[in-house]
Amino acid sequence: MSEIPERTRIMGVLNVTPDSFSDGGRWFDPAKAIDHGLELLRSGADIIDVGGESTRPGAVRVDQTEELRRVLPVIRELAAAGAAISIDTMRAVVAEEALEAGARIINDVSAGLSDPSMLGVAARAQAPVVLMHWRGYLDRANASFHYDDVVAEVIAELRARIAEAVETGVRTENIIVDPGLGFSKNAEHNWQILAALEAFADLDHRLLVAASRKRFISGLLSPDDPALAAEAAKDQATAVISAIAAQAGAWAVRVHDPASSAVACRVVAAIAAHRPAPESEKDENEHA
Repeated sequence: MSEIPERTRIMGVLNVTPDSFSDGGRWFDPAKAIDHGLELLRSGADIIDVGGESTRPGAVRVDQTEELRRVLPVIRELAAAGAAISIDTMRAVVAEEALEAGARIINDVSAGLSDPSMLGVAARAQAPVVLMHWRGYLDRANASFHYDDVVAEVIAELRARIAEAVETGVRTENIIVDPGLGFSKNAEHNWQILAALEAFADLDHRLLVAASRKRFISGLLSPDDPALAAEAAKDQATAVISAIAAQAGAWAVRVHDPASSAVACRVVAAIAAHRPAPESEKDENEHA
């Protein structure tokens, strides 16, 4: 039997906030957040993405002190328990202190545009950094939604952020790209990006796909009133997207429900392990 290749990783969402779009308030208490982080690991998460500031549309930014107060105790406890932690932040100081507290990855939804010091922190720490496609804060409705070709434009803008990161000193192997589903994009844009994930994998950097429970999924499931879409149904839809992302070669998927997406990604890896080798590889093996 063929060896099952390394599967797409599962990044579990842990929002230590009162106002995140899906689970705001559930894990705002540090003790509850730590318990939930451990549960995410038991459910199949490989990485816990800890965030102390909501990035939902219309969210008002919290100050740096409050963001640090929210995330640092949670990161310390989960890191001490052996968890791999990413810090979901747009602030360089928060990223730096989170790394000191035990985080291993920086997940910046602004790709260093919100805080110009962020890429320098990633470079000095030699830490992996997620560069997400971003066109500004979502405190204004429908901010920067116009695209003539959403896939081409998002890829071009990600290439610019990659170039800036490399110029700042971030190692190419430490760059992870995220097309930014739901950020300054409408439902049609999001579906177009998902239909073209292979193009993002071709950027030659690890790919993170973060679709979990986002409004475009809710709109598909409950077109008349997206707010009525059931959480379980959104997680089922997310698991399907996770499988599609895994098939496209994604390094990780960021999800609220690790269990369903972990199963989906294992299935994709098992199928890939049993796929016949391309003819070119067969010829090389025969003449080796």
